[in-house]
Amino acid sequence: MATDNSAPVFRQPTTVERAFNRLFGFLVGLGFGMKHNYLLQVRGRKSGRLYSTPIDLLETGGKRFLVAPRGRTQWVRNAEAAGEIVLKKGRSRQTYRLRPVADAEKPALLKAYLDSFKTTVQRYFPMPAGSAIEGFASLAANYPVFELIQK
Repeated sequence: MATDNSAPVFRQPTTVERAFNRLFGFLVGLGFGMKHNYLLQVRGRKSGRLYSTPIDLLETGGKRFLVAPRGRTQWVRNAEAAGEIVLKKGRSRQTYRLRPVADAEKPALLKAYLDSFKTTVQRYFPMPAGSAIEGFASLAANYPVFELIQK
């Protein structure tokens, strides 16, 4: 874990993380997992192929948010290009439009995300869960966050 407030623009998953994501994504796609686990599906911006990755969905203030703890990953770039994503869990599929969240709005969301999912995402943040909200302002630009708008 880094000791300063800088985070990588994109953190490449390790081979083990990639294998775990495939297995866990398969299970979530079948309907297993916690209530906040979903399989995010998005069309490739160049290939048009459907890509999937498991995510932790942040629900706060009656709204749903996607947070990219690894930074501007391929799913983030594909979602930005497509303008919409699908969340799948079992047989349920929900399509959402994306509203990029401004950096000024992100600190509270990043804190809530880290505090809620610290066991799975702490390694992607340079500060520990439970940190003061002020510390997240300098990180905001490195973590894409999207509000999901029901289609």
